[in-house]
Amino acid sequence: MSSARNLQRTGRTCSRASCRSSASKTLTYIYADSTAVLGPLATFAEPHSYDLCLQHSLTLTVPNGWNVIKNEPEGESAGPTDDDLMAIADAVREVAQSYSQQPVENHETTQEIGRRGHLRALPSN
Repeated sequence: MSSARNLQRTGRTCSRASCRSSASKTLTYIYADSTAVLGPLATFAEPHSYDLCLQHSLTLTVPNGWNVIKNEPEGESAGPTDDDLMAIADAVREVAQSYSQQPVENHETTQEIGRRGHLRALPSN
């Protein structure tokens, strides 16, 4: 994705001083493990994460003794995983099942007082 389109989509720029390029990666430090994690741009800006442009993400250096984990999506498949899709399908089935278990109102036993077009008046019980 071009950096101009990415900037329009997220409105986020690189966290490095004096860099005005659009952010494309998110850097997070795990201080307890002396690890830096560089991954795809996070959905939301986090207070303890840094958004980096492509150039700064490629030239990233960390303190001596620290590990770097680069979490790259496989190819262009940055979309939902199979587990994500199954979770959505299960949620839809659950909602559909709850609707099918609700009692169906029998309109034939309800007395109508009057009818005008698609509207009808029913007596209050």
